[in-house]
Amino acid sequence: MKIKKAVLPVAGMGTRFLPASKVVPKELFPIVDKPVIQYLVEEAVLSGIEEIIFVISKGKELIKKHFSYHPELEAILKDRGKHVLLDKINPIHKLASFKYVYQKEPLGDGHAVLMAEKAVGNEPFLVLFGDDIVKSDVPAAKQLIDHFEGESILAVERIPKEKTMLYGIIKPGKKTGRLYEVMDMVEKPEPKEAPSNLGIIGKYVCTPEIFSALKKAPAGKDGEIRLIDGFNVLKQNQKVWAVEIEGERFDTGRPEGLVDASRAFLKD
Repeated sequence: MKIKKAVLPVAGMGTRFLPASKVVPKELFPIVDKPVIQYLVEEAVLSGIEEIIFVISKGKELIKKHFSYHPELEAILKDRGKHVLLDKINPIHKLASFKYVYQKEPLGDGHAVLMAEKAVGNEPFLVLFGDDIVKSDVPAAKQLIDHFEGESILAVERIPKEKTMLYGIIKPGKKTGRLYEVMDMVEKPEPKEAPSNLGIIGKYVCTPEIFSALKKAPAGKDGEIRLIDGFNVLKQNQKVWAVEIEGERFDTGRPEGLVDASRAFLKD
């Protein structure tokens, strides 16, 4: 089945970037001359996605503005003969069909995905979180989609053992190439308790059954619903897989990651 829709949860506050993120969403911070969120949208489109569903919160409307048509700006650039700049902004609103749904309370990444249930409908879909940018010959999302055979898949990468407490970690089962069957998932374990060094990054292909699984998943101590807990519920009735992504990943949710990404893409 062709995967046509992608959910991009971008409702977070971006507190690591305060005061810069007080007004401007961190997803609009630039990597060279394009905002982080545009890299993700382009990754999705290059992977065959036709519809982008943004999960936003109040105050994130600038994201909607970025992906909207700006006739006044385009007219000014055209009148001034700035055709190179015009060619950069003109395609943005045409990249895909865009929809926006709101997450009114910060109740976790799983809750954010759940907000998109009505917009997604009963079909598999891609999920791309706003912090993970992968520089690769084949888009990371396409690497997932190419392995999709009707059961949910998540992206993983090998991480230093001492950093397991920063990631969800999978317990891998049988392996075929870069594809693993997921036997278990543990949220941010201490290194000595981690079942592997395969850390989950923010890219997934989900079957629509994830929505009912998220509704059954227990909230954490902080009251938040985690996507990883939804997968653990889903795994009781449906296998879950992981693909070890090829490429260089940048965590643009951290200032140092954003700087590193800019340096890497500036070389292109």
